[in-house]
Amino acid sequence: MGTMPPVVVIAGRPNVGKSTLFNRLAGRRSAIVADTPGVTRDRKDAEAMLRGRLCRLVDTAGLEESAPETLAGRMRASSAAAVAGADLILFVIDARAGITPADRHFADWLRRQGRPLLLIANKAEGRATESALYDAYALGLGDPLAVSAEHGEGIADLMREIAEHLPPERPDSEGDDSAPLKLAIVGRPNAGKSTLLNRLVGEERMITGPEPGLTRDAVAVMLHDNVGPIELVDTAGLRRRARIEAPLEKLSVGATIGALRMAEVVVLAVDAVEGLHDQDLQIAKLIEREGRAAVIALNKWDAVADRDAARRAVADRLETSLAQMKGIAVVPISALTGAGIERLLPAVRRVHGIWNTRVATAALNRWFEGALARHTPPLVEGRRLKLRYMTQAKARPPTFVVFGTRAEQTPEDYRRYLVNGLRDSFDLPGVPIRLQFRGTTNPYAED
Repeated sequence: MGTMPPVVVIAGRPNVGKSTLFNRLAGRRSAIVADTPGVTRDRKDAEAMLRGRLCRLVDTAGLEESAPETLAGRMRASSAAAVAGADLILFVIDARAGITPADRHFADWLRRQGRPLLLIANKAEGRATESALYDAYALGLGDPLAVSAEHGEGIADLMREIAEHLPPERPDSEGDDSAPLKLAIVGRPNAGKSTLLNRLVGEERMITGPEPGLTRDAVAVMLHDNVGPIELVDTAGLRRRARIEAPLEKLSVGATIGALRMAEVVVLAVDAVEGLHDQDLQIAKLIEREGRAAVIALNKWDAVADRDAARRAVADRLETSLAQMKGIAVVPISALTGAGIERLLPAVRRVHGIWNTRVATAALNRWFEGALARHTPPLVEGRRLKLRYMTQAKARPPTFVVFGTRAEQTPEDYRRYLVNGLRDSFDLPGVPIRLQFRGTTNPYAED
């Protein structure tokens, strides 16, 4: 492929189980990558395949013995070079020992590096570690992932999280090496889903057929645009009239949720002549609830008499009823004649990129400070909320965590203010934005 696999660096203070975790993630091959005597006491590398993504694991264990004097200083000095080259950092803490001052110093330093990071609470077997997990939130590095490297607990979930947090693969010119974008087309009966699907498939002259291992009526349809492959998921029954006779509620909820769970981007086909219906909005809300990116295809545009009025009506309806997906792309098309179809997949690609967005921690907190200054957090029960900093916990969809004293009491309108600010400042239209609030623990506070 010619591209270097992304680098995943395992960092943390001594004795938190970095090497055990390294061996666990690297799998059998790690035995071969044991320390070479006299050569690299200080660093181990291994290539690992995690959930279909090849990456290079770097273990910083053994680096801490060098000067400077303080443990935090040694950890910083040893990890600085490794962290500088990292696409993702796994910051490991010992859930049995709880959060130590060294962990805090290192966490502060890592946060300033602005690199994508996962917080791993290792040795988290048994119940005794719950308070340490709660304390780990206060490090401001997102949700701690509880694992036991020694016993292999939580490792499968961790591998999935790592694969999700790696930078998106750069497809080659053929795009064969990249995973296909998973696209679902949903909508009310008669919105023209089948015609749209057939138009997309027909444009591509692709052969569609049952894939082994899929349910009998599911057909995996692959398209290729100029970026790479796109897999149309859950096309089952789109051509079968029988499904349309089913009660509408059942059809739009049951079948749609199944499609949404498999998809990354969802095209909501809407009948442009009828305009946005309540049921269209219900489906859009399901898309948001499932955390998927969305594009609206205004189908049957060729049959719309007053196009300006139709556009305005759709925009107004979205503004009032679908604020949580603000800026969603609306592409007028005619699946029947093919008009406008060439703009649909580029819009899908754009919103897929937004859905995968990661905002650097430093930029995020510069914005957050400005947002707090422009609009001070409100008083709750007579006391001012102290919101301290923000981090992005994950992408797909972009998910942010705000930390501060009693942050979890932040009222709904202030949460909305922050979400709208994130959407505008970091250009995140048409995707759900998740915002979580974590209060710093106060043993005297009532729940």
